Amino acid sequence: MSIDFYWRLPTHGCHASVRRGSYDRGDWSPLAPGNQAPGLTADGEDDGYRYIDHLAEIAKAAEVSGFIGGLIPSFPNTDDPWVISPLLARETKSFRFMIAFQPGFLNPVQAARLSASLQRATGGRTVYNIITGGGGPSQLWWGDSFSHDDRYGRTTEFLDVLKGVWKDQDFSYDGRFYKVEHGGLPPLLGREEIPEIWFSGSSDAALQSAAKHADYYLSWLEPFDQLTDKFARVKERTAALGGEQKCAVRVDLVARATEEEAWRDIRIGFENVSDETRARWRGQPTDSVGAARQAALKPTEAKRYEELIVAPNLWGGFNLLRGGPALGIVGSYEQCAAKLDELIARGTDAFILAGTPHLEEAYRVGEEVLPLLGRKAETLLQAAE
Repeated sequence: MSIDFYWRLPTHGCHASVRRGSYDRGDWSPLAPGNQAPGLTADGEDDGYRYIDHLAEIAKAAEVSGFIGGLIPSFPNTDDPWVISPLLARETKSFRFMIAFQPGFLNPVQAARLSASLQRATGGRTVYNIITGGGGPSQLWWGDSFSHDDRYGRTTEFLDVLKGVWKDQDFSYDGRFYKVEHGGLPPLLGREEIPEIWFSGSSDAALQSAAKHADYYLSWLEPFDQLTDKFARVKERTAALGGEQKCAVRVDLVARATEEEAWRDIRIGFENVSDETRARWRGQPTDSVGAARQAALKPTEAKRYEELIVAPNLWGGFNLLRGGPALGIVGSYEQCAAKLDELIARGTDAFILAGTPHLEEAYRVGEEVLPLLGRKAETLLQAAE
């Protein structure tokens, strides 16, 4: 079975090292000596190198390192993925662009036309990462006050309409959130493929919507037994609707030549976490089930990095080192590959991987970890001799 690997493109800036938390790559932080994209010349002037140039380098590094595409995140503190994608498409050959977006913020008919145009322009390289939103203040930032289950109901209708107008020249729909009469795309756009749909969410409402529309159900990494149970429920619901669901995992890696080196980087990074960072990630309001599961690891309360070792080579404090999910994989190249192999054995069909800094780690993971997948421990030992 072929396993697809995507890399993450940090549209909010990046750190130069997992050991420190400053966003010194990108203009999301003040321009200062040592900063990149943009940076300062020897005379202290802006060097003219924009952050989109740095993102292009990451995309090209991931492409040549064996990743099929890249996730382009969408948060209040990022550039917009719909704008970033076509710019990066001109810098790559076959690299796919997984556009993260919340359906409630676009009209589904316009989203279909926009996506079909992008498919036509890039040779079919568009992928959707459907995110329905975690509620709380971050959701209100977008001007969205819908309740949790209503947001998933809206997402379901959005995808009903988007698929309907894409494939039907005379499509009508009368739902709770959307109404369309005799809609459809022009034939030239309608013959493009609907983007592959990756869907996130851990609640019952999310699983119901994913079972109807998703090509891949996407989850943050969780303790393996918990994740296996979630995947089984998703696949069971999809089967009840007459379909077959693939599952994917989004996870960060700290992969090094030795396990000791990997944990040393984690230790230094943890010791450099400021009280301000801990406070920022402590107790943020949300109605996201997935976010609540990550918060249950309580990374902000830990005094030593060892307290957050959840299982061998699994560490639950990544969100202290950068925003995002708490649980990630730490170890030697062989150990990281073994963990990915275990996830594959437990039903994972695809991955979105990431590492800090994103540029260098795309090369490292692509060259050192991915080639080890599927190889038995005895084979690895023989190759090392």
